[in-house]
Amino acid sequence: MKVILTQDVPNVGEIGAEVNVANGFARNYLLPRKLAVRGDSGSAKQIEHEMRIIRRREEKQRAAYAEIAKTLESVTVEVKARAGEEDKLFGSITTSVIAEKLAEQGHTIDRKAIRLEEPIRSLGIFTVPVRLASGIEANIKVWVNPLEEEEKATA
Repeated sequence: MKVILTQDVPNVGEIGAEVNVANGFARNYLLPRKLAVRGDSGSAKQIEHEMRIIRRREEKQRAAYAEIAKTLESVTVEVKARAGEEDKLFGSITTSVIAEKLAEQGHTIDRKAIRLEEPIRSLGIFTVPVRLASGIEANIKVWVNPLEEEEKATA
């Protein structure tokens, strides 16, 4: 089935691309989720008009994501964790922990947008990329501090 994509679809194509996909994939996935419109559904002018509307909406979203990226660049996340010898953590700091700490600061970021190559397993300062949209990325600083220092100070 020939469809025109209304959003970027991984491994299929980018917005505005006219692609051939399996009938079931189009009927069961792309069309119900409004990710695509039929390539033969009406005149070319109607499809062009829809694409202009979609591109305008996409530009607004990208501008909003760029603004969020600017604010995230100045964000520092502090995580307290138990550490052993040689500053190795008992456990690790994962994307979900970072997403929780961001949410505590008022930034709701999906944990899947946080790009950690591997979980953080030591104390220190780390720069973690957050991918908001294709081509829009922000780097946040994650400070991993030992939990014992805080406990000793209060004791």
